[in-house]
Amino acid sequence: MDNKNDTFHQDIIDEDLYEEFDDEELIELVEEARQEALQKDHDRKQKNKRPKSPFPKWFFWLIAIAMVINVFALLPQTISIPAIDFLKTSATLSSQDNIKTYKQSVVVIETDGGRGTGFTFNEDGDILTNYHVIEGYDTVTVGFKDEGLFTGEVKETYPDVDLAVVEIDGKNMPYLPLADTFTHTSDEPIYFIGNPLRFTGIANEGTVIDYTMVSSKDEPVVMLDAPVYRGNSGSPVIDRHGEVIGVVFATLDNDGEGRVGLFIPIDYFHERYQ
Repeated sequence: MDNKNDTFHQDIIDEDLYEEFDDEELIELVEEARQEALQKDHDRKQKNKRPKSPFPKWFFWLIAIAMVINVFALLPQTISIPAIDFLKTSATLSSQDNIKTYKQSVVVIETDGGRGTGFTFNEDGDILTNYHVIEGYDTVTVGFKDEGLFTGEVKETYPDVDLAVVEIDGKNMPYLPLADTFTHTSDEPIYFIGNPLRFTGIANEGTVIDYTMVSSKDEPVVMLDAPVYRGNSGSPVIDRHGEVIGVVFATLDNDGEGRVGLFIPIDYFHERYQ
C-alpha cells in the first residue's frame, strides 16, 4: 500500500482507546442492572414459593416484550448507532468456525490499572500486546477463553512501537500465526477480536484505509475503518488467510475519515523480536 501525502490531524489521539463517555457509561449501567437482576432472582429463589398469580404467564410475557420494544426504541437516542452495531456484528461473526478458532488464542490482560487484550503467537503461549497495557508491571493476569487464568511475566517491551511480549507457563497452546509482513488492499475486509468496554471476546470486521503518521510514533501506522473502543488495545488484526497483520493500539479523530482505529503493522514487531 502506498503512503498518502495528505496531512492528517495528528494531535487528538486516545492512547487507551476511549470512545464517547456516554457509550461506556451506558454499558456500565446495563451491566449493573443485569447483576442486580440476577441477585434479585437469586434472592427470590431462596424464599418460599409464593401463591401463583391468577394471571396467565402469557400476560406477563406480553408486558415484558412491550417493555423490551420500548427500550430498543429509546436506545438510539442514548447510545450511538455504531456502538449498537458492533455488538450485532460480533454476534454474527462469532457463529463462523474461523472466528471461533481465532478466539481461542485471544486473551484478557488485567493489571491493577485496568485491562486490555493480547493474543498468543506461538504454541508456548507467548503473548503479544501493547506496551501501554502492561506499562509499569512485571507480572499480569492473563485469561483465556478455554484455558483459564495464568500469571504472565513481561518478557520484552518495545515502547517506541507500543508493543510488548508477555510469557506464560504453557505448552501446546492455541495461537494465531503472524504474517511475515503487512500486505493488504484497502477493499479487503479484515477481522479483529478484543475486549472492548466491559465485554470479552468481541469480534468485529472492517477495512484498511491507509497509512498515517501520529505524533507519538516515528513510523507510519495504519488506519482502520472499524469500531474500536477502550479495551481493544492489543487486539490482533487478522487477514483472510487467518494471519495477524497488525495490532490495534489506539483511535484517532481524522479530519477526512472521522473516528478511526489505528494498528501497528506486524513488520515492526518482526524487526525487534528475536
